[in-house]
Amino acid sequence: MPLKLSINQARRLALSAQGFGKQPESVPTLPALKRMLQRLGVLQIDSVNALVRSHYLPLFSRLGHYSPAALDQLAWGRGRQRLMFEYWGHEASLLPLSLYPLLRWRMAHAADGRGIYRQLAQFGRERQDVIARVLAAVREQGALGAGSLSTREERAGPWWDWSEEKHALEWLFAAGQVTVAGRRGFERLYDVPEKVLPKAILDQPLPSETEAHQGLMLHAATALGVATERDLRDYFRLDPGQGRAALAELLADGRLQAVEVQGWKQLAYCAGAPRIPRRIEASALLSPFDSLVWERNRTERLFDFRYRLEIYTPAHKRVYGYYVLPFLYHERIGARVDLRAERAQGQLAVHAVHVEAAGLDEEGYQALAGNLLRLASWLGLEKVQLNCPRKEGSQLRQALLSAAPA
Repeated sequence: MPLKLSINQARRLALSAQGFGKQPESVPTLPALKRMLQRLGVLQIDSVNALVRSHYLPLFSRLGHYSPAALDQLAWGRGRQRLMFEYWGHEASLLPLSLYPLLRWRMAHAADGRGIYRQLAQFGRERQDVIARVLAAVREQGALGAGSLSTREERAGPWWDWSEEKHALEWLFAAGQVTVAGRRGFERLYDVPEKVLPKAILDQPLPSETEAHQGLMLHAATALGVATERDLRDYFRLDPGQGRAALAELLADGRLQAVEVQGWKQLAYCAGAPRIPRRIEASALLSPFDSLVWERNRTERLFDFRYRLEIYTPAHKRVYGYYVLPFLYHERIGARVDLRAERAQGQLAVHAVHVEAAGLDEEGYQALAGNLLRLASWLGLEKVQLNCPRKEGSQLRQALLSAAPA
């Protein structure tokens, strides 16, 4: 019989699995960063820099005032400093090196034109001459950006208006024949894997596709705490057939068990015997691309919180704002906050605060104010500038005044 969980138990289990539940350390240690990265298994990368690049924020939300340079070293450092690699995990992602063997099947599929954008697959079929030329240049010169290889004279346009060399590099990256050695600003610098990744990782025996799918689904179950089949396969973007076959095997050998969650229509699953905390007292501002909330349907089921990013919505049609972060307070998402890092002015701008139906008590506003002040400090900004004309803004202003150092 499936294990039965109340929605409150499911919520606490999910939060605990995602690394919430303890107060952030004043200065997190490097081992603490490594443990959290292994626990999560994936940090989604996004180009929007309205506040901070999205892959930096999840560690701050869970651990507090860490150094982004420490993450840079783990992601793009040399030799033993490197713990992570870039690839298509959950969209463009940073992933622990331990997961590299579990994604080699995806690289092989990409080389065959499967599982990648149609335009890129077509380029791979038709322009092997360009791909060979670009790969030879990378092997000879190493750590190259697309711009340094481009032979086009006109300036590139937006989105898919890439040069042939950029198409070739992206195809090679998807196929695992090049990887990201580092970044110059936000530009990827590509090199061949044997010059970037540890030999011990590259030499590991390849698991079968079936074993890899099971490993990814099991990692997702551990990271999510409790989740439906669709939630699990979404974590590493497996397709329905892959996810369902892996789930059946994991259930059959007892690595996963079925769970009925109060109010959920679909059956859920968890890894092993769940240890459910009695309460979660964390508070945190969450990246829109945080693994706790990136699957919007699960977020709504788990927190009764409907969340959509409005970056690409015309300004006059936005409901909450351009770059809105959910605010986790204890075991609920109590508010959403439209934030911007205005670096030239040295301030964290709060353009809007929208409190959810359950509301925030005085302690909740104090927690939100504290999170905003800590975020500003972590970003190297001198102050929090409150621009919210809503009534919630007045309450937050009082909390900021009482929380700010004298």
